[in-house]
Amino acid sequence: MRVNSGLIALALVLAASGAQAEVALASHRAAYNISLATGAGAQAPVSASGLIAYEFRGSRCEGYASNFRQVTVLQKSEGGPISADTKATMFEDGQGRSLQFHVDSSGSDSPTDPIEGKAARSEAGDISVDLARPTPQKINLSGDILFPTQHIAKVIDSARAGASTLQARVFDGSDTGSKIFDTLTVIGKSGAGPAEDAASAEALKNLARWPVTISYFDAAKKDSPAEYILTFDLYENGVSGSLKLDYGAFALAAHLVQIELLPAGAPCAN
Repeated sequence: MRVNSGLIALALVLAASGAQAEVALASHRAAYNISLATGAGAQAPVSASGLIAYEFRGSRCEGYASNFRQVTVLQKSEGGPISADTKATMFEDGQGRSLQFHVDSSGSDSPTDPIEGKAARSEAGDISVDLARPTPQKINLSGDILFPTQHIAKVIDSARAGASTLQARVFDGSDTGSKIFDTLTVIGKSGAGPAEDAASAEALKNLARWPVTISYFDAAKKDSPAEYILTFDLYENGVSGSLKLDYGAFALAAHLVQIELLPAGAPCAN
């Protein structure tokens, strides 16, 4: 799953297609409470609060639908609070052939135009993006690029294989609707059972999990620092445990407070 305007998410073509055949991603609802983890400097907030609500449904045969909302309020040492509200909906083909996305963000500091479009992958693997908003345009993306659910499946597949790192290019429709992220995932040693509190322990018991750190870099900016870094426990069914979202000047903690497993998606027809 990527957990900000670009989470979605949520939330990660070649080996990824094989990974999706092996990885059973659980339909679920999750809620996370936001607080300030670290902050330093004049631009950093002194406190933070908010909530992430996430719902993921589907299967490899019927596709994957996700709904994400993040509401964050930051308070700096001077001035009033800064609020941000991001809503994102996506539908990803179960074979990684297409992605539909809609991202709507609002905030107290600056207006943001909605982002809406769809992406389709050709037989050769290239991606054509038909962007409806903020500005209608067609964009062609070449090279090995994963959609968000593909990425998560690939991370889990790599973790199961004992890999300690994974590099991947990811497109999720966030930011400008045309941005590609270069990602680096560092995968720790597996553990058993939940690392969460009692509210989520029952739903996640007996599941393997791996501590992972995913750094997101703007592919168009070479040799630039990561735009943000996500650190969390990734469970073998695709659920993300409590997270840390590091933006450089400050970091937010998102504590998993509720998890509900939903009925599984429709199986593949024989």
